[in-house]
Amino acid sequence: MKVLVTGGAGFIGSHLIKKILFLGHTVKVLDNLSPQIHGDTPQGLEWLNDPRIQFIQGSVTNADDWALALAGVDAVVHLAAETGTGQSMYEVARYNEVNSQGTALLFDVLGKQPKSSVKRIVLSSSRSVYGEGAYLNSSGQRVFPSGRTLAALTNGQWEPVCNDTGEALLLTPTLETDLVFPSSIYAATKYAQEDLVRIGCQSLGIEFATFRLQNVYGQGQSLNNPYTGILSIFSTKIRRNSVLPLFEDGNESRDFVHVDDVTEALLQGLVHKQAPNTVMNVGSGVATSVKTVAEELSRAFGVSPNLEITGQFRVGDIRHNYADISRLKSILGVVPKVSLGDGLKQFADWVKIQPLAIDNLDKANKELRDRNLMS
Repeated sequence: MKVLVTGGAGFIGSHLIKKILFLGHTVKVLDNLSPQIHGDTPQGLEWLNDPRIQFIQGSVTNADDWALALAGVDAVVHLAAETGTGQSMYEVARYNEVNSQGTALLFDVLGKQPKSSVKRIVLSSSRSVYGEGAYLNSSGQRVFPSGRTLAALTNGQWEPVCNDTGEALLLTPTLETDLVFPSSIYAATKYAQEDLVRIGCQSLGIEFATFRLQNVYGQGQSLNNPYTGILSIFSTKIRRNSVLPLFEDGNESRDFVHVDDVTEALLQGLVHKQAPNTVMNVGSGVATSVKTVAEELSRAFGVSPNLEITGQFRVGDIRHNYADISRLKSILGVVPKVSLGDGLKQFADWVKIQPLAIDNLDKANKELRDRNLMS
C-alpha cells in the first residue's frame, strides 16, 4: 500500500510514518515546511531521505500539489493544518484557507480523477470541536455549557455554569455523540474538515476514519511554535530558568495523550480491515490540570516547580475537556499505554538534547492583547 501523509514532516506525521514503513508500506509526504513549526531553517528531517518516502514540498491550498501527491496512492492520512486556538482568532482567513479550503481541494481533485486509487482517508481532527464539552447538572443530566463570556472571564469566573439555571456543573468525559459547539475559529475549521471528509468520502465511495485528538505531546513536537503546545512552551521556560505562567487559576484541565498512543490509533484507522466510517476520540481518558502538568514536567527536568498564577485568559479557550475513549477501544482495540509520568520523562529527556529554543511566548501573547483577545 502507498500512503499519502499530509503534514507528514511534522510532529505526529514523523512518528506515524515510521510505523507505516515498519508494516512494509511506502509513503508520500506533502508538507510546506512552515517556518512557524520547523523554524526558518528546518532541522532533523534527514529521515525524509529514506528511499521508501517520496517527499513533496507543497501546500494543501494548491490543487496542483494535491494532484501530484494523490497520484498512485491507496490511502490518505490528512494531518496538515494550521493549529493554535489563540492565533486562529485573528488569522481567521489563513486558518480557514488551510484547514477548510485545503480539505475541500482534496475532494475537488479526487472528484476530477477518473481512476483515483484512494480507498480510505484518515483525518486528524480535534477535541476542540466540542467547545466546553460535557458536564452533569445536579440532576445527573448531561449538559453542554456555552463558551465562557468575556465578562465572566474578566470577573474571574473560570468554571462554566449551566446555561439554563446558572448552577455549578460536574465535569464528565465527552462522548462522540455529545453536542459539537466550537468556541474558536480553529475549532470551527476542524469541524468543517470533519463534515467535508464524511460527505466527500460518502459521495465518492471512499472509506474514512476521523479522530478527535486531545492534547498530544511527546518527543519531536515543535519547540519553535509559541502558539500551540503548552509542554513545549513550558519546557523552553524551564531550560531558561524562567517562571511558568499559568493562565486563569491554573486549575483548567486537559487530556494529555502521548504521541505514541495517538499514532497507534491513526495507524489502526488506516490499516484496520473493517473501515470505521465514523468519528473517534483519542486521548488518555484522564483530565489533568495545567498546574499539575507544569509541576510534573518541572520534576521531569530535575528542577523544583517555579509557577506563577497570572489570572490572565485568552478568548476562545475552554476550561476543561477530557475524552470518553470507549468507541476507540471497541472499534479498533486501541488502548492508551503511555502514562503521563512516563511520557513527560521521555519528553524531557528528548528536549534536553535539543538546541535551546527562543522563548517567543511574550510575542505571541502581545499579538493577542493587541487585538483584545487576551487579558
